[in-house]
Amino acid sequence: QVPLVESGGGLVQPGGSLRLSCAPSGTIPSLFAVGWFRRTPGKKLELVATVTAGGSPDYGASVKGRFTISRDNAKNTISLQMDSLKPEDTAVYLCQGIAASTGEMYWGQGSQVTVSS
Repeated sequence: QVPLVESGGGLVQPGGSLRLSCAPSGTIPSLFAVGWFRRTPGKKLELVATVTAGGSPDYGASVKGRFTISRDNAKNTISLQMDSLKPEDTAVYLCQGIAASTGEMYWGQGSQVTVSS
């Protein structure tokens, strides 16, 4: 069973917006740090955005000013608002969480985002 499940991906035109969500599929510990990463064919996993509990968000240079990460600590959910999307944002987006109590890392299965006209 995948501990985190993403939703909200799909096909969007350049300049459009999408919102990704990530929620636990079952019971997991409270998450200290959460983040979004993306993977494209032939490329390494790229940091999109991360935020720790009580901290300020950190963004990858290519998405800064266009993407916004948010979290609901009570529900252990994570969101990524993506605006002004570009074709180079096309990728599989994965959410990640790190448990505060154990340091264990959890991943989602990934959600495809395609930016194309």
